[in-house]
This record gives sequence, C-alpha cells and structure tokens, in this order.
Amino acid sequence: MSNRAVYRYVPHTIRHAPEGGISYETICTAAGCDAESGPQEDQDSAQQWALRHSGRTGHDLFRRVVSDHARVTRSE
Repeated sequence: MSNRAVYRYVPHTIRHAPEGGISYETICTAAGCDAESGPQEDQDSAQQWALRHSGRTGHDLFRRVVSDHARVTRSE
C-alpha cells in the first residue's frame, strides 16, 4: 500500500499590526556594560536614556532596536 500526500501552496502576506504597537530600545555596547533602556513606547525616551547613560559613563556606542508586531494572513 502506498501513502500519497498532496501539498498545495497557499500564498500568505505579512504586514505591520498597528494594534500591537511599536517599541524602541537602546542598548549600550561598551565592553563589559550590560546597561539598556528596556522597551520604551516612544523613540525619544530610548534616545534620552542613551544620552543620560553616555553623560554618566562616557560610553558612546549603542545599539538601537525597533520592534513591531506583524500579522500573517492568507491571501486567498
């Protein structure tokens, strides 16, 4: 007896889901420093954190992360 499977390609799309919001985070990348702003609801808050941290420590290199939510839906 032979088992057969039929696969069908179903196109999907992925798009920003506004109801999920966007978060901004700034992370210090200085050697040995694990400081980070944590997720912020607005970009200015994350940037202000980096400016204050830099002023206190002299650290000058940061990684900025912007995260959003996305929804996948079938195109059919």
